Amino acid sequence: MSAAEVTDGLSLKQAIDTRSPIQKLAGLARRQPLGAVGAVLVLGMIILAVMADVISPFDPTDNNFQDMLIGPSAEYWLGTDQFGRDILTRIIYGARTALFVGLVSAFLGATTGLVLGVSSAYFGGTFDLLFMRFVDVFMAFPVIIMALAIVSIFGNAMHFVILAITLPIIPDCARIVRSNALQIREIPYVDAARALGFSHARIILRHMLPNVMAPYLIIFTSAIGGAILLEASLSYLGMGVQEPTPAWGLMLQGGAEEYVESAFWVAFFPGFAIALAVFGFNMFGDAVRDVLDPRLRQQ
Repeated sequence: MSAAEVTDGLSLKQAIDTRSPIQKLAGLARRQPLGAVGAVLVLGMIILAVMADVISPFDPTDNNFQDMLIGPSAEYWLGTDQFGRDILTRIIYGARTALFVGLVSAFLGATTGLVLGVSSAYFGGTFDLLFMRFVDVFMAFPVIIMALAIVSIFGNAMHFVILAITLPIIPDCARIVRSNALQIREIPYVDAARALGFSHARIILRHMLPNVMAPYLIIFTSAIGGAILLEASLSYLGMGVQEPTPAWGLMLQGGAEEYVESAFWVAFFPGFAIALAVFGFNMFGDAVRDVLDPRLRQQ
Protein backbone atom coordinates (compact mmCIF):
# COMPACT_ATOMS: atom_id res chain seq x y z
CA MET A 1 0.00 0.00 0.00
CA SER A 2 1.41 3.36 -1.01
CA ALA A 3 1.89 6.32 1.33
CA ALA A 4 -0.78 8.23 -0.59
CA GLU A 5 -3.33 5.45 -0.01
CA VAL A 6 -2.51 5.38 3.71
CA THR A 7 -2.91 9.17 3.92
CA ASP A 8 -6.22 9.01 2.05
CA GLY A 9 -7.45 6.29 4.41
CA LEU A 10 -6.55 8.33 7.50
CA SER A 11 -8.22 11.43 6.06
CA LEU A 12 -11.39 9.46 5.31
CA LYS A 13 -11.40 7.99 8.83
CA GLN A 14 -11.01 11.48 10.31
CA ALA A 15 -13.74 12.90 8.07
CA ILE A 16 -16.29 10.22 9.09
CA ASP A 17 -16.82 10.65 12.82
CA THR A 18 -19.21 7.98 14.09
CA ARG A 19 -19.04 8.96 17.75
CA SER A 20 -22.22 9.90 19.58
CA PRO A 21 -22.70 13.48 20.81
CA ILE A 22 -21.97 12.36 24.38
CA GLN A 23 -18.69 10.75 23.27
CA LYS A 24 -17.74 13.90 21.39
CA LEU A 25 -18.44 16.04 24.47
CA ALA A 26 -16.42 13.64 26.63
CA GLY A 27 -13.50 13.82 24.20
CA LEU A 28 -13.70 17.62 24.16
CA ALA A 29 -13.78 17.70 27.97
CA ARG A 30 -10.63 15.55 28.11
CA ARG A 31 -8.85 17.93 25.73
CA GLN A 32 -10.12 21.03 27.54
CA PRO A 33 -10.47 20.13 31.25
CA LEU A 34 -10.52 23.74 32.46
CA GLY A 35 -13.02 24.61 29.76
CA ALA A 36 -15.21 21.74 30.95
CA VAL A 37 -15.04 23.06 34.52
CA GLY A 38 -15.95 26.52 33.23
CA ALA A 39 -18.88 25.12 31.26
CA VAL A 40 -20.19 23.32 34.36
CA LEU A 41 -19.97 26.55 36.37
CA VAL A 42 -21.71 28.53 33.63
CA LEU A 43 -24.44 25.90 33.33
CA GLY A 44 -24.90 25.89 37.09
CA MET A 45 -25.24 29.67 37.12
CA ILE A 46 -27.83 29.53 34.36
CA ILE A 47 -29.83 26.90 36.26
CA LEU A 48 -29.75 29.04 39.40
CA ALA A 49 -30.92 32.09 37.49
CA VAL A 50 -33.74 30.30 35.68
CA MET A 51 -34.94 28.20 38.63
CA ALA A 52 -34.49 30.85 41.34
CA ASP A 53 -38.21 31.03 42.10
CA VAL A 54 -38.35 27.26 42.58
CA ILE A 55 -35.17 26.40 44.47
CA SER A 56 -34.82 29.47 46.72
CA PRO A 57 -35.82 28.68 50.31
CA PHE A 58 -36.91 32.26 51.18
CA ASP A 59 -37.97 35.53 49.59
CA PRO A 60 -34.87 37.60 48.75
CA THR A 61 -36.42 40.90 49.88
CA ASP A 62 -38.06 39.81 53.15
CA ASN A 63 -36.46 41.36 56.23
CA ASN A 64 -36.45 39.31 59.42
CA PHE A 65 -34.96 41.45 62.16
CA GLN A 66 -35.23 38.59 64.68
CA ASP A 67 -32.66 36.56 62.69
CA MET A 68 -30.05 39.19 61.90
CA LEU A 69 -26.44 38.05 61.37
CA ILE A 70 -27.08 34.39 62.12
CA GLY A 71 -24.20 32.20 61.01
CA PRO A 72 -24.51 29.23 58.67
CA SER A 73 -26.96 26.73 60.12
CA ALA A 74 -29.46 24.04 59.17
CA GLU A 75 -32.14 26.68 58.52
CA TYR A 76 -29.89 29.29 56.90
CA TRP A 77 -27.22 27.35 55.03
CA LEU A 78 -25.06 30.42 54.34
CA GLY A 79 -26.29 32.57 57.21
CA THR A 80 -28.22 35.83 57.19
CA ASP A 81 -27.22 39.43 56.61
CA GLN A 82 -27.70 42.54 58.75
CA PHE A 83 -31.39 42.70 57.76
CA GLY A 84 -32.12 39.06 58.51
CA ARG A 85 -32.30 38.08 54.84
CA ASP A 86 -31.13 34.64 53.77
CA ILE A 87 -27.77 34.98 52.01
CA LEU A 88 -28.20 31.78 49.97
CA THR A 89 -31.49 33.07 48.57
CA ARG A 90 -29.98 36.43 47.65
CA ILE A 91 -27.00 34.73 45.99
CA ILE A 92 -29.36 32.58 43.89
CA TYR A 93 -31.39 35.60 42.82
CA GLY A 94 -28.18 37.59 42.40
CA ALA A 95 -27.13 35.07 39.75
CA ARG A 96 -30.16 36.19 37.75
CA THR A 97 -29.10 39.84 37.98
CA ALA A 98 -25.46 39.11 37.16
CA LEU A 99 -26.32 36.85 34.25
CA PHE A 100 -28.83 39.27 32.76
CA VAL A 101 -26.48 42.25 32.96
CA GLY A 102 -23.47 40.22 31.79
CA LEU A 103 -25.17 38.57 28.82
CA VAL A 104 -26.95 41.71 27.58
CA SER A 105 -23.88 43.94 27.98
CA ALA A 106 -21.51 41.45 26.35
CA PHE A 107 -23.91 40.80 23.46
CA LEU A 108 -24.55 44.48 22.75
CA GLY A 109 -20.90 45.44 23.08
CA ALA A 110 -19.51 42.55 21.04
CA THR A 111 -22.17 42.87 18.31
CA THR A 112 -21.68 46.63 17.96
CA GLY A 113 -17.91 46.12 17.83
CA LEU A 114 -18.39 43.38 15.23
CA VAL A 115 -20.37 45.62 12.88
CA LEU A 116 -18.09 48.64 13.35
CA GLY A 117 -14.90 46.60 13.00
CA VAL A 118 -16.00 44.91 9.78
CA SER A 119 -17.29 48.17 8.34
CA SER A 120 -14.02 49.94 9.18
CA ALA A 121 -11.96 47.22 7.50
CA TYR A 122 -14.22 47.11 4.44
CA PHE A 123 -14.42 50.83 3.68
CA GLY A 124 -10.86 51.67 4.80
CA GLY A 125 -9.42 55.06 3.96
CA THR A 126 -10.47 58.08 5.98
CA PHE A 127 -13.31 56.25 7.70
CA ASP A 128 -10.97 53.55 8.95
CA LEU A 129 -8.36 56.09 10.09
CA LEU A 130 -10.84 58.24 12.01
CA PHE A 131 -12.58 55.24 13.53
CA MET A 132 -9.35 53.70 14.81
CA ARG A 133 -8.20 57.01 16.31
CA PHE A 134 -11.56 57.24 18.08
CA VAL A 135 -11.09 53.70 19.37
CA ASP A 136 -7.59 54.56 20.64
CA VAL A 137 -8.93 57.58 22.53
CA PHE A 138 -11.79 55.50 23.93
CA MET A 139 -9.42 52.79 25.18
CA ALA A 140 -7.20 55.34 26.91
CA PHE A 141 -9.79 55.74 29.69
CA PRO A 142 -9.82 53.16 32.51
CA VAL A 143 -12.90 50.97 32.26
CA ILE A 144 -14.15 51.58 35.80
CA ILE A 145 -13.68 55.36 35.49
CA MET A 146 -15.66 55.43 32.26
CA ALA A 147 -18.44 53.32 33.74
CA LEU A 148 -18.62 55.52 36.83
CA ALA A 149 -18.79 58.63 34.66
CA ILE A 150 -21.69 57.23 32.63
CA VAL A 151 -23.82 56.22 35.61
CA SER A 152 -22.98 59.51 37.34
CA ILE A 153 -24.29 61.48 34.37
CA PHE A 154 -27.30 59.39 33.37
CA GLY A 155 -28.20 57.67 36.63
CA ASN A 156 -27.95 54.12 37.94
CA ALA A 157 -31.10 52.65 36.43
CA MET A 158 -30.60 49.13 35.07
CA HIS A 159 -30.46 50.21 31.40
CA PHE A 160 -27.82 52.85 32.17
CA VAL A 161 -25.76 50.32 34.11
CA ILE A 162 -25.88 48.04 31.07
CA LEU A 163 -24.87 50.97 28.85
CA ALA A 164 -21.92 51.75 31.13
CA ILE A 165 -20.71 48.14 30.90
CA THR A 166 -21.41 47.82 27.16
CA LEU A 167 -19.38 50.79 25.92
CA PRO A 168 -15.93 49.56 27.09
CA ILE A 169 -16.48 46.23 25.29
CA ILE A 170 -17.03 47.85 21.88
CA PRO A 171 -13.47 49.08 21.11
CA ASP A 172 -11.81 45.80 22.14
CA CYS A 173 -14.12 43.79 19.90
CA ALA A 174 -13.85 46.29 17.04
CA ARG A 175 -10.03 46.15 16.99
CA ILE A 176 -9.85 42.36 16.99
CA VAL A 177 -12.60 41.92 14.40
CA ARG A 178 -11.09 44.60 12.17
CA SER A 179 -7.71 42.82 12.10
CA ASN A 180 -9.44 39.63 10.90
CA ALA A 181 -11.69 41.48 8.45
CA LEU A 182 -8.69 43.20 6.82
CA GLN A 183 -7.43 39.79 5.71
CA ILE A 184 -10.84 38.75 4.42
CA ARG A 185 -11.23 41.97 2.44
CA GLU A 186 -8.26 40.97 0.26
CA ILE A 187 -9.68 37.54 -0.62
CA PRO A 188 -10.72 37.33 -4.31
CA TYR A 189 -14.37 36.49 -3.66
CA VAL A 190 -14.87 39.90 -2.06
CA ASP A 191 -13.45 41.56 -5.18
CA ALA A 192 -15.71 39.34 -7.28
CA ALA A 193 -18.74 40.47 -5.27
CA ARG A 194 -17.79 44.10 -5.88
CA ALA A 195 -17.34 43.41 -9.60
CA LEU A 196 -20.82 41.87 -9.77
CA GLY A 197 -22.26 45.09 -8.42
CA PHE A 198 -23.39 43.83 -5.01
CA SER A 199 -24.20 46.53 -2.47
CA HIS A 200 -21.83 47.30 0.38
CA ALA A 201 -24.39 46.05 2.91
CA ARG A 202 -24.71 42.69 1.12
CA ILE A 203 -20.96 42.21 0.89
CA ILE A 204 -20.48 43.03 4.56
CA LEU A 205 -23.42 40.98 5.84
CA ARG A 206 -23.18 37.93 3.57
CA HIS A 207 -19.50 37.69 2.70
CA MET A 208 -17.49 39.25 5.53
CA LEU A 209 -19.47 38.92 8.76
CA PRO A 210 -19.82 35.10 8.59
CA ASN A 211 -16.05 34.78 8.27
CA VAL A 212 -15.31 36.73 11.46
CA MET A 213 -17.84 34.96 13.67
CA ALA A 214 -15.16 32.86 15.39
CA PRO A 215 -13.34 35.84 16.98
CA TYR A 216 -16.73 37.41 17.71
CA LEU A 217 -17.88 34.35 19.67
CA ILE A 218 -14.58 34.25 21.55
CA ILE A 219 -14.87 37.91 22.53
CA PHE A 220 -18.53 37.53 23.46
CA THR A 221 -17.99 34.58 25.82
CA SER A 222 -14.90 36.15 27.37
CA ALA A 223 -16.58 39.53 27.89
CA ILE A 224 -19.40 38.10 30.00
CA GLY A 225 -17.09 37.47 32.97
CA GLY A 226 -15.68 40.98 32.77
CA ALA A 227 -19.18 42.42 32.55
CA ILE A 228 -20.26 40.52 35.67
CA LEU A 229 -17.21 41.78 37.55
CA LEU A 230 -17.78 45.37 36.42
CA GLU A 231 -21.45 45.22 37.46
CA ALA A 232 -20.43 43.93 40.88
CA SER A 233 -17.86 46.72 41.18
CA LEU A 234 -20.42 49.39 40.32
CA SER A 235 -22.94 47.93 42.77
CA TYR A 236 -20.30 47.75 45.50
CA LEU A 237 -19.51 51.44 44.97
CA GLY A 238 -23.20 52.29 45.18
CA MET A 239 -23.45 53.25 41.50
CA GLY A 240 -24.97 50.07 40.13
CA VAL A 241 -27.99 47.98 41.04
CA GLN A 242 -29.86 49.39 44.03
CA GLU A 243 -31.71 47.84 46.95
CA PRO A 244 -33.78 45.76 47.30
CA THR A 245 -32.70 44.07 44.03
CA PRO A 246 -30.45 41.08 44.89
CA ALA A 247 -26.99 41.68 43.44
CA TRP A 248 -23.66 40.20 44.51
CA GLY A 249 -21.80 43.50 44.52
CA LEU A 250 -24.57 45.11 46.55
CA MET A 251 -24.31 42.30 49.09
CA LEU A 252 -20.60 43.02 49.44
CA GLN A 253 -21.31 46.70 49.97
CA GLY A 254 -23.51 45.86 52.92
CA GLY A 255 -21.08 43.62 54.76
CA ALA A 256 -17.57 43.65 53.35
CA GLU A 257 -16.15 46.15 55.82
CA GLU A 258 -18.47 46.43 58.78
CA TYR A 259 -18.98 42.71 59.40
CA VAL A 260 -15.75 41.23 58.06
CA GLU A 261 -14.67 40.11 61.55
CA SER A 262 -17.92 39.58 63.42
CA ALA A 263 -19.91 37.98 60.56
CA PHE A 264 -17.54 36.94 57.80
CA TRP A 265 -20.23 35.06 55.87
CA VAL A 266 -21.98 38.31 54.91
CA ALA A 267 -19.11 39.23 52.57
CA PHE A 268 -17.39 35.89 51.95
CA PHE A 269 -20.12 34.01 50.13
CA PRO A 270 -21.13 36.81 47.69
CA GLY A 271 -17.45 37.39 46.92
CA PHE A 272 -16.95 33.68 46.34
CA ALA A 273 -19.96 33.64 43.99
CA ILE A 274 -18.45 36.50 41.96
CA ALA A 275 -15.09 34.73 41.77
CA LEU A 276 -16.69 31.46 40.61
CA ALA A 277 -18.79 33.18 37.96
CA VAL A 278 -15.87 35.16 36.51
CA PHE A 279 -13.61 32.09 36.62
CA GLY A 280 -16.24 29.97 34.90
CA PHE A 281 -16.86 32.36 32.03
CA ASN A 282 -13.15 33.07 31.55
CA MET A 283 -12.28 29.38 31.38
CA PHE A 284 -15.22 28.72 29.07
CA GLY A 285 -14.15 31.61 26.83
CA ASP A 286 -10.59 30.27 26.65
CA ALA A 287 -11.93 26.85 25.66
CA VAL A 288 -14.09 28.40 22.94
CA ARG A 289 -11.01 30.20 21.63
CA ASP A 290 -8.99 26.97 21.54
CA VAL A 291 -11.79 25.14 19.72
CA LEU A 292 -12.56 27.83 17.15
CA ASP A 293 -9.01 29.05 16.41
CA PRO A 294 -7.60 26.81 13.64
CA ARG A 295 -4.03 27.65 14.59
CA LEU A 296 -4.59 26.28 18.11
CA ARG A 297 -6.43 23.20 16.81
CA GLN A 298 -3.39 22.20 14.80
CA GLN A 299 -1.10 22.20 17.84
